Amino acid sequence: MPTATPITATDEELAAVAFDDNGLVPAIVQEHGTGRVLMLAWMDQEALRRTLSEGRTWYWSRSRKEYWRKGDTSGDRQWVREAYYDCDMDTVLLVVEQEGQGACHTGERSCFFRAFGGGDRPGRV
Repeated sequence: MPTATPITATDEELAAVAFDDNGLVPAIVQEHGTGRVLMLAWMDQEALRRTLSEGRTWYWSRSRKEYWRKGDTSGDRQWVREAYYDCDMDTVLLVVEQEGQGACHTGERSCFFRAFGGGDRPGRV
């Protein structure tokens, strides 16, 4: 079983992240080792702090209006290995070790398994 690797971020780094008018920032999740994009989710400042300090991914559910830690019910946990914010400081990139079947609630490894013009292509992204 993978272990948590907390990431120490400074208050200045956290304050630099540009959250939108709803207090959210998109978080792209990439698989450690393969570079495959697994999913996109949303974080508020608290979810980002929890993720970095705990070393497991926390997100804000826009539909349920609550926090959720990836894998608590499915077992498909995400263990953070690296974390970045982009040049505009309005997007977060999390590099994770994906445990279990995958990141997508459909059971796919990646949420990005549908290709334009070519139908489903599991494993291509």
